[in-house]
Amino acid sequence: MSVAEAIRTRRTVRHYRPDPVPADALDALLALAIEAPTSWNLQDRSVVAVTGEDGRAGLTWATGGQPQPQEAPVVLVFVAEPLAWRDDHGDVYDQALRNGAWSEEFVSAFSQDAHAFQTGLEERGLLREYAVKDAMIAATYVMLAATEMGLATSPMNGWDEARVKKVIGVDDRDDLAIALLMSIGHPAEERRHPGRRPQERNVFRESYGSPRT
Repeated sequence: MSVAEAIRTRRTVRHYRPDPVPADALDALLALAIEAPTSWNLQDRSVVAVTGEDGRAGLTWATGGQPQPQEAPVVLVFVAEPLAWRDDHGDVYDQALRNGAWSEEFVSAFSQDAHAFQTGLEERGLLREYAVKDAMIAATYVMLAATEMGLATSPMNGWDEARVKKVIGVDDRDDLAIALLMSIGHPAEERRHPGRRPQERNVFRESYGSPRT
């Protein structure tokens, strides 16, 4: 399946068969999640894979009884880390140097510019927003990869952040934010494409509201 096919065929599935997601498939999805791009390569997002009955019961509680955590064998919790920029990123820079992706000069300038940029975000109260964006990009990668594997997903809204944090053991971490929950499993229902508005309703050229042609 091509990326374009995965985009066009992916549907949000709320009901799942009890069949487990193979461990190698889950490992592959998690590996692809961390390949997603992040602002300034801060990698300021993490993923918690919840597969146990107790954890999924907790997420059922955190989501107000939604069916996905009850039925899907896997629920991923995407965690945004707004203050990760303050941490030491020497390992990130060393890896980029070893891979020949960055030079010493680039690392020196990049690290200073990244710090200045994040300081500006902090002053404007935008750190959480940027970290959540990075986590959402990772979630999108997982949805498309899961579709290619023949698995179904549901990006979930309607959860209580404090409860989700409690379930995954970070209820004492004000420096973390929950970006998204996503169920993964084998679909027990067939969802039809509800359709999308014509492109001219949402796609413009050069400025908002200007037709592409």
